[in-house]
Amino acid sequence: MLETIDIEDPAQLIRYLDERGYLKGQAQPGIRILHGGVSNRTVLVEFVGASWVLKQALSQLRVAVGWFADPARIHREALGLRWLQQLAPPGSVPQLVFEDFDQHILGMEAVPQPHENWKSLLLQGQLDQNLIAQFGELLGTVHRNAFHRRAEILALFEDRSFFEELRLEPYYAYAASQVSEAAPFLDRLIEETRATRLTLVHGDYSPKNILVHAGKLVLLDHEVIHFGDPSFDLGFSLTHLLSKAHHLPELRLAFSQAAILYWDTYRETLGLQAWVEQLERRTVRQTIGCLLARIAGRSPLEYLTAEERDRQRSASIKLMASPPANIPDMVECFLGELTE
Repeated sequence: MLETIDIEDPAQLIRYLDERGYLKGQAQPGIRILHGGVSNRTVLVEFVGASWVLKQALSQLRVAVGWFADPARIHREALGLRWLQQLAPPGSVPQLVFEDFDQHILGMEAVPQPHENWKSLLLQGQLDQNLIAQFGELLGTVHRNAFHRRAEILALFEDRSFFEELRLEPYYAYAASQVSEAAPFLDRLIEETRATRLTLVHGDYSPKNILVHAGKLVLLDHEVIHFGDPSFDLGFSLTHLLSKAHHLPELRLAFSQAAILYWDTYRETLGLQAWVEQLERRTVRQTIGCLLARIAGRSPLEYLTAEERDRQRSASIKLMASPPANIPDMVECFLGELTE
């Protein structure tokens, strides 16, 4: 049986790179473990004239509640990287360097320095309207282009097992098991999401997975990418903007305006007007479901306090009873519930 290496162990990683010819006679590269993710080991490797990020999928995720997933998902991420190079705006995803099917490792070009994590900037209150608009444009471009090339893409991304393992079960199904009054809403949302297959869905479209370099957004972490319901990407990402509006009350109005700008830019970029009305209604429900899942699921937002989690739980459950018809109304209703 092949011995599994640990890329966070520098000695093992150097040997691994040397045996596969990646060092090419260079002196020992710089190695730095990149922390923050829960589902992968991630390491920055700096050679002379090049920098790579290596990712190795974990079978048990680094969260408080037991959460297991097939490490073969790293190869779905590699496939996503290859296709996003064609579908996303130029420069918005890193280049894939190599893929190791035995050790479940991929290597990709590192985003050049200096760069900053967009989630960190948002939590510091740095709301750049240009970046918000880019966030909508990037997602709208991927959804539009993938829809037009769906005949090529559908079969490649039809398997949604990783999305089930890492999104639907730990977010919606687990939250339903913890919050009984939300279970009917979340169960319907799960079935609706499974039944809708329109375009390529990133599945982890979050400021945490965005780096900002030279004023441009670069998207990372594609391991649950699949052909499915685009409203999941929208609800998942809107949840991050609205949860930060909740957490930073002095910036609540600015974050609410950013959420609407994000949706408006996405909609304009997408085109496909036949989609928009039903997509918006599904996005409202996905956002409400995600707002609850991010405080009651297996991966709660770490920056929300206990009091904020209780308030978000209450607000989400109230919205489930009568979901607003559109996104501006949903934003207004959610933030209104927080102040009552």
